[in-house]
Amino acid sequence: MKRVTTVIIGAGQSGLAMSRHLADRSIDHVLLDRGEVANSWRTERWDSLRLLTPNWQSRLPGYAYEGGDPDGYMTMPEVIRFLDRYAEQIAAPVESNTNVVSVRPCDGGYTVSTDRGDWHCRSLVLATGACNVACEPKCAQDVPGGVSTTTPMQYRNPGQLQDGGVLIVGASATGVQLASEIHRSGRQVTLAVGEHVRVPRTYRGRDIKRWMDAAGVLDMRYEEVDDISRARRVPSLQLAGSPDRATLDLNALSAAGIELVGRLAGIQDGRAQFSGALGNQCALADLKMNRLLDTIDDWAHANGMSGEIDAPHRFDPTAVSANPRLGLDLTSGGIGTIIWATGYRPDYSWLDVPVFDRKGRLRHDGGVVDAPGMYVMGLPFLRRRKSSLIDGAGDDARDLAEHLCASHNRAAA
Repeated sequence: MKRVTTVIIGAGQSGLAMSRHLADRSIDHVLLDRGEVANSWRTERWDSLRLLTPNWQSRLPGYAYEGGDPDGYMTMPEVIRFLDRYAEQIAAPVESNTNVVSVRPCDGGYTVSTDRGDWHCRSLVLATGACNVACEPKCAQDVPGGVSTTTPMQYRNPGQLQDGGVLIVGASATGVQLASEIHRSGRQVTLAVGEHVRVPRTYRGRDIKRWMDAAGVLDMRYEEVDDISRARRVPSLQLAGSPDRATLDLNALSAAGIELVGRLAGIQDGRAQFSGALGNQCALADLKMNRLLDTIDDWAHANGMSGEIDAPHRFDPTAVSANPRLGLDLTSGGIGTIIWATGYRPDYSWLDVPVFDRKGRLRHDGGVVDAPGMYVMGLPFLRRRKSSLIDGAGDDARDLAEHLCASHNRAAA
């Protein structure tokens, strides 16, 4: 059995950021990954995907984007190269192609069993991210034969889909991007819309992420939120990173010919049933967007920018049919594929430590897990609103590395 002070499971941006901060504190460690560095970016993304954050926002401890297109959006090969170079720069001690089989408490620390041997550590960092398993609704089992189903983790491009129209369930960032791409390939697309977060790509001449960064929205800490459990379940922003910086919202999709329906409520006797609350969902998303724009306007005014940038304005409300369809026959042959763009969840099936609540969620306080010496990174709103972004990994890693180091020092005293 190999021994090391800290094991980091996962060599994506979160694991690498933690590695840098542990190295700065002279804490010996190893990163274990089932694939290569940035494995999820390599193997679980569709072909045309770009980051939702501008290139200037790709920042890690001691490292940042230095190319000639700071306001562009990285493709997946560019993200992989970015993280590969970072791992090389910090000499991250990565053990690639090492699959973790189990983690168990042992001798005041943890035994991490892998398919390439065991490790013993005093502290453990779970940096496998929040998007290990694609979520599918219970009604997925009721899809009639003849209709193919897939998830965004399996989808690569429209050419892999079987003939016929496509029903996409979920209208957050992933759902709207897939709807647009598949419709442009010549297919009829129906988008089932539930709760979503509408934001423009640009506002007052600047990327919305530039405003959110400047105004401190992305740095909001978890202790400042009234209902952090709810905040951690908020869907991803309805954004796309395209070269033309276009806003891809429901108005853009419906104008292109994509049919909008309400949240998928169930499937019975081969018929999909949709909620009649589409209008309410869209009105709520519009309201929240305008609140964000109010925050930006207030910040710009307070910082004396009003005369230097475009004037404030508001976007047209989401246009919704007065009578959106409430059902769709899946047996008629019109729909060939359903894509479940219904979110993701982390996978800790290998974690044999009693740190889960009754809903199977990891118990933690800002990344400090409810077990001695255990930490988690990369989850939504872990310590800050930006925690799940590349740009959020560094700050969270710094905080948790400080906590880890202090715990070790106390134990040694």
